[in-house]
Amino acid sequence: MIKQFRLKFLLIVTIPFLASCTTNPATGQKQFTALMSPTQENQIGAQEHQKVIKQFGLYNDPALQSYVSQVGQKVVAHTERKDVQYKFFVVDSPVVNAFALPGGYIYMSRGLLALANNEAEMAAVLAHEAGHITARHSAERYSRGVVTGLGASILSAAIGVDEQVFGLGAELYLKSYSRGQESQSDSLGIRYLSRAGFHPYGMTGFLKNLDADTALENKIDGKGGDPAASYLSTHPVTAQRITATMQENSAYPQQGVINREGFLNKIQGMVYGDSPHQGFAKGNNFYHPDMGFTFSVPQGFRLINQPEQVVSVGPRKDVVIIFDMSKNEKGVSPSLYMRDVWMKNRDVHNIEAITINGMRAASGSVLGQINGQEVSIQLIAIQWSPQDFVRFQVAMPKNLSGDLLEDLKRTTYSFRRLSAPEKQSLKPYKIKLVRAGSGDSVSSLASKMAVKEYAQDRFRVLNGLAPAENVQSGALYKIIME
Repeated sequence: MIKQFRLKFLLIVTIPFLASCTTNPATGQKQFTALMSPTQENQIGAQEHQKVIKQFGLYNDPALQSYVSQVGQKVVAHTERKDVQYKFFVVDSPVVNAFALPGGYIYMSRGLLALANNEAEMAAVLAHEAGHITARHSAERYSRGVVTGLGASILSAAIGVDEQVFGLGAELYLKSYSRGQESQSDSLGIRYLSRAGFHPYGMTGFLKNLDADTALENKIDGKGGDPAASYLSTHPVTAQRITATMQENSAYPQQGVINREGFLNKIQGMVYGDSPHQGFAKGNNFYHPDMGFTFSVPQGFRLINQPEQVVSVGPRKDVVIIFDMSKNEKGVSPSLYMRDVWMKNRDVHNIEAITINGMRAASGSVLGQINGQEVSIQLIAIQWSPQDFVRFQVAMPKNLSGDLLEDLKRTTYSFRRLSAPEKQSLKPYKIKLVRAGSGDSVSSLASKMAVKEYAQDRFRVLNGLAPAENVQSGALYKIIME
């Protein structure tokens, strides 16, 4: 799967494979799906769709939403399940992500759209997700007792992105489809892609982009650039999928719509990375224009924006900063909030009332552990409003000293309100298009980007260029700009 979902059910269902097998018209295989009928698939999809919208939100671009839906409808017109009413949505997430719900709900993130380089690649992702629906993989897993936990959110997992980084919380986990189901959806996706008049190579092309993106993320995270290192253990290695889809492609005519420039023009101006509604990082600064605050982290620290918190990790993995917000339901002072609410039943040391940029606050510390190593966790609670606190937790080795310690202290004291002019001036990164001239190179075009870290690597991944491949004069390319 490009990405996947799971259902959470109240009871673990363990049903022997008895009878009630049906032959799937898409795969030609017998399936045990008796415990989730097509009607139930529609009901579950409609219920969980609301949770997906609440979790991610739809990207506010009606023209782009319509474009993706039109391409999706073109693809699914050639599936075997005519009983399914397919619906397509672009969710407002920077994570490279696509997933499907029972009943025909298919979602694609703007992060994934940014990684695609032509209409055939985008259509391939939609076709793959349609493959999971036509093959009734969710119904099969449920009926066989594979999926547990009725009624919980259906969420996606981004390849190469840790569950906590994706912000799903401690009580939810993600389970990928089986390798056989992934391979089956790739195969069905290529079938639908070709039937709809798209070039079948779109599937392989996007998987190559995905593989390169994962390698870059691992490189940035210091994982050595091994694209298999961060895959979920049950997810097939992308290199194997690339090989398999290339072999599958050979069974179809090597022709069809690719539409590179038309697709690129559709995503021109699309938000890249976090949006103003979610807050976003620029350099070592985090801004939230909608809520009206900002703070800075030390140089070299990476800011990871999650739905419920912002995490920052430095070059040394034993120093972590966590920022979040909490309600002041009891209307207490910052010191009492820290002692009696936030850290209730914990031994908090050195609680002190302080002021941070005109806001009442309190500081204190507790002992904790990171990877089995004892650390000191510095706590800061700042009264953002009468009803809300903002909070910092700074975990560091005991007896840390020197410049880094001073930088960490400056982080908590950097929190401040944004002025009205600042809020108006802050703009997120966006996808812009440039046409390569005769003297242009990867280096010259990458230098135009607002994101300077790993600029050439990012440019190559963003535009599907191989490590030694150069730009072509006259061709359009994506860059990241403010």
